Amino acid sequence: MPDHNLRVYESAMEMLSNADNPTPIVRLQRVVPFQHTKVYAKLEWLNPFGSVKDRVAANLVADAENRGEHLENLVEPTSGNTGMALALISNARRYQFTATLSNAIPLEKRSALRLFGTHLVELKDDLCPMPGQPEGAMAIAAEMGQQPGWKSLNQYKNPANPAAHFRTTGPEIWRQTGGHITHFVAGLGTCGTITGTGRFLKQQNPAIKIYGAHPTVGHDIPGVRSRKALALTDFFKPEEYDGIFEITDAEAYGMARRLIQEESLIVGPTSGMALAGVLKAIADEPGNVVVVVFPDNAFKYMSSYRKHLPDLFPAEPAAPAPVPYADQLAAAVRFAKASPDIIEPLEAQQLLAQGAPLVDVRNADELQRQSIAGAIHWPLGDLTAGQALAALPDDRSASIVTICAAGTRSLYAMLLLKAKGYQNVKSIRGGIDAWARSGLPTTVGVKPGSEQGQG
Repeated sequence: MPDHNLRVYESAMEMLSNADNPTPIVRLQRVVPFQHTKVYAKLEWLNPFGSVKDRVAANLVADAENRGEHLENLVEPTSGNTGMALALISNARRYQFTATLSNAIPLEKRSALRLFGTHLVELKDDLCPMPGQPEGAMAIAAEMGQQPGWKSLNQYKNPANPAAHFRTTGPEIWRQTGGHITHFVAGLGTCGTITGTGRFLKQQNPAIKIYGAHPTVGHDIPGVRSRKALALTDFFKPEEYDGIFEITDAEAYGMARRLIQEESLIVGPTSGMALAGVLKAIADEPGNVVVVVFPDNAFKYMSSYRKHLPDLFPAEPAAPAPVPYADQLAAAVRFAKASPDIIEPLEAQQLLAQGAPLVDVRNADELQRQSIAGAIHWPLGDLTAGQALAALPDDRSASIVTICAAGTRSLYAMLLLKAKGYQNVKSIRGGIDAWARSGLPTTVGVKPGSEQGQG
């Protein structure tokens, strides 16, 4: 059995939350205007895989396994958090996991999913698709789930979703508040949290009020759904709630900013949305004990925060101005590669036999592996500084041959020497690799400084 007191576990799966190992609740002291009502935030990013969806993912998989289903390739439509949890649980279970999702999901979440081993099917889908959109992530996942060896657990229709919260979140809150909770508030996405937790709490005390918060149509808050889009989930049960409230992007992101800066809680925007719902739903009265779910942390949403709180993010430094004439210089190098000054190794050997010096512009470690007897060894950087010129003929019309590993640095060396006034400089096409393939002699283990021009 895991030891929750010492926090010692045999695997990450043992860290999953339950009444004996709850995520913490923290009282909000500064951002709420109440004198009497106590508001506690339930910090769900302290689940082992980083969000409230850990509970759902674990129960979806456990329920399927307990029913004897053969799980091999899992697929799930997700805004990120359920996918992350399913990816890591799949890793532990040695399943393969694919997520279908909108490419409007923040890059941080999509990158994390890939890091966690997920295969992504990214769609030009609305962040909050409306009912009847066949191209949506939900429809694609359902279609993939029909293939042999594939299974869609379907958090939007699988009763194991709200059951996870009935079994864990509700009992945790009841125990943490000593049964004194009077109000529960959650954001509305799949609605598993509000429905499962609400059912448990109402079962303990029917007087407990259950409230939901949802975004506006066209919102930019990942993980939650507008009022119309809630028709896509089977677990939206407004008849079981005591009220639902619409929250704007500005309200959600503004409240999230305050929670981070005033309460030192690293919340995502859905937490700001849920707390904004608290302030619309609940009066300041003695005896009120409110618990609001904060689903995940801020780090998955930096691109969203940058968009909605631009004053916190200074503009990025301007990109360096393009180098003048860079295209023309690149074209000059391309032309030089095709010029008659680029010669084959056998032609170069004939020039060397006639007394032309060979300038090898490779680095010292390259010379240790393979070299050519009699070459002048000058790394390209030294040649650029003019240090090799003293070893070259005084006659600027004399032939000179340059060589490197594959022909690029020797081309630059040729251009440099021409710029210094040497008229007949040639570069060996393919470098020393081509020289050796032509059957021309090389030596191994030559020490820099032992050849002409270095002593």
